[in-house]
Order: sequence, then C-alpha cells, then structure tokens
Amino acid sequence: MQRKPSYIKLHKEGIIKKRVKELRELLKNCHLCPHHCEVNRIKGETGICNSDSRLKIASYGPHYGEEAPLVGNKGSGTIFFSNCSLKCVYCQNYEISQKGIGNYVKPAELAEIMLNLQERGCHNINFVTPTHMVYGIIKAVDIAAEKGLEIPLVYNTGGYDSINTLKLLDGIIDIYMPDVKYASNKKAEKYSNAPNYYDIIKEVLKEMYNQVGDLKIENGIAKKGLLVRHLVLPADIAGTKEIINFLVNNISTNTYLNLMEQYYPSFQADNYPELNKRIDYRNYNELLKFAKEQGLRID
Repeated sequence: MQRKPSYIKLHKEGIIKKRVKELRELLKNCHLCPHHCEVNRIKGETGICNSDSRLKIASYGPHYGEEAPLVGNKGSGTIFFSNCSLKCVYCQNYEISQKGIGNYVKPAELAEIMLNLQERGCHNINFVTPTHMVYGIIKAVDIAAEKGLEIPLVYNTGGYDSINTLKLLDGIIDIYMPDVKYASNKKAEKYSNAPNYYDIIKEVLKEMYNQVGDLKIENGIAKKGLLVRHLVLPADIAGTKEIINFLVNNISTNTYLNLMEQYYPSFQADNYPELNKRIDYRNYNELLKFAKEQGLRID
C-alpha cells in the first residue's frame, strides 16, 4: 500500500490548525523570514516582501520544466506566488517577484486550485516562492486535506527562511527544494539584499534535511526528501564549489543536486558588469564533474 503524505494525519489530528494559528501570530510582528521586518501584516502593513497577510498568486498549472522526479509524465502542480523576500538584481521572474503581478485569492480558493491540480494528474503541489505567504498556504493545505488532497507538497524556496517557521512546517512539507544562491554573506547582501544569507542557509539546509532526509523516489517520482538547486553565476559569484563541499560534508553525500546552467542577465543585471554576461560553460562542466566526483546525485 502506498504511503500517504504525513500532512493528512496532522490534519486529522488538528495539528495543522494549531500551526496555522502560530503562523498567524508571527505575522502580527512579522518574523516569518530572517528579515524580521516586525510589521503587522494582519493589519495590512508590508515589509521587504511587499506583502500583507493575503495570498497572491501569479499563475498555476502542470509544469514540465522542473526536475525529472517532480515532473514525471503528468507534471508538477506549480503555484507561483507573487512578491518575494529576496531582491535578486538578476531575477529572471522579476515581474512576479519584484513587481508583484498576480491576483489575490482566499485560502479556500487556493485549496481548490490544489485539488484541481491533483485531479489533472499532477504528481505534487509545488509552492514556488512560498516563504512570505506560508501562513495562507498552510491554512489552504488544511482545507484541501479535508477535501481529499493526498499528493506530496513541495516547498520551492530561495532558502532565506526562518528556522522557527520551518519547524512549524515539520510533517506538513514532504519535499524541500531550496535554491542555494551564495556561499558568501557579503555577495548575498549585495546582489539579493539578504544579510547573513550563507550563515542562515547552512542552518536551513540542516533543518530541512533533519525533517525529510535524502530524496526518496518511487517509480521515478519524488515522494519525500531534500532536493537542492543551485544556479551557477558568472565569475564564481555564487561560490559553487564551497556549496558543494558543504552539502557533502554537512548534509549528505546522497544529496540530490540540480546544478543549473541557465543564467542570463535579466532585470537589473546590466548595472553590475560582473553579472551582465553569460556563464563560462567550460567552468560549468568542471563544476558538474566536481559535484559528481563528490558523490552527489546530479539531476
């Protein structure tokens, strides 16, 4: 018999409802992410993420451009949330993340979207940029679970997450998919307005791994675990080798890593000469070889 996601049991026990209340409390003096803006988002105030307490989504649907274990043959049920707690100057989805295009929805409407994606055969529900919207998302999960949602939940994040918030997701999220951006606090602050990013992401990765472990794949489809993304940037701005070494030495040699090569200058990258160019593909291939030599599972 196929194992069902643990959030179903947490829903039946009323635990998700309790977690939702705790997440709502964090919004009153917002500490959802490491920025700690301390604004009252319940009353409509906004911080760095430019979001109040309402859910706002840009688009949703089966997505076939994700990692193979997420996509399968029916697609990953992606839901793109508007705005972002990071301010990456080269963001390729800046109209969504920085300009905030999208529409407001209620948790019950988001729950119906999840159920619709499940009915369409999607292998999972993939929350893209969920950090600042996690209160409404988990409230919607509780509603959807009551109505029969039973596919894995993917937390697709830039990695600038609060450990306290992640602990409230323990047992609810099946697959954590952090995009580890930098091995340098200084560069993270310069290019993404994310102070102490590298210190934070190292603890985030440990917490995520402690919750879900290595990525478990059944019949080609991811069911639970940690899947790490990393976008290679020009001139080794991202510090790729250091990130690979951290995963090997501090997380797991069995970590599933997607080393992404699709960087291109976008948004405000033309203001930064070091970012206003494509990556060196010979260097990328060397990094790919290095990651494989370390034993990581490479997408």
